[in-house]
Amino acid sequence: MDDDLTYKITSDSDGKVLTGENFYRLTLPPGMPLCQFWSVIVYDSNTGLIISTEQSWPSVHSGCTNLEVDTDGSVDIWFGPLECHGKEKNWIKTITGAKWHMVLRLYGIAGSGADPQWQPGEIKRVQKADFLIR
Repeated sequence: MDDDLTYKITSDSDGKVLTGENFYRLTLPPGMPLCQFWSVIVYDSNTGLIISTEQSWPSVHSGCTNLEVDTDGSVDIWFGPLECHGKEKNWIKTITGAKWHMVLRLYGIAGSGADPQWQPGEIKRVQKADFLIR
């Protein structure tokens, strides 16, 4: 039997609300439960709707073309109002002045594939210079 897992993150690693003018990184650690598909998507915290930017879809997912996966199997996902140069495939644009939250969904987890200890990393605020240089 397949199951789905959902993780909702509303604040950064310092406990502060996520806001569109800041820059953030979320690391999905290696060892994610084996699933058919995973997706990280951003929602407007005031309306509960998916944010609307010039990106066709405010998401990074396992089906992304050229998704950047680290050598240890982890995946860094970047959030911010400016494009993260060199990490465009792992970047979701946010809206300056808007509060947001993200949802990670793991679809179709095989019963024996779920590691109960696995959790997504925290969203960490990063400096603009670090965001743009990486």
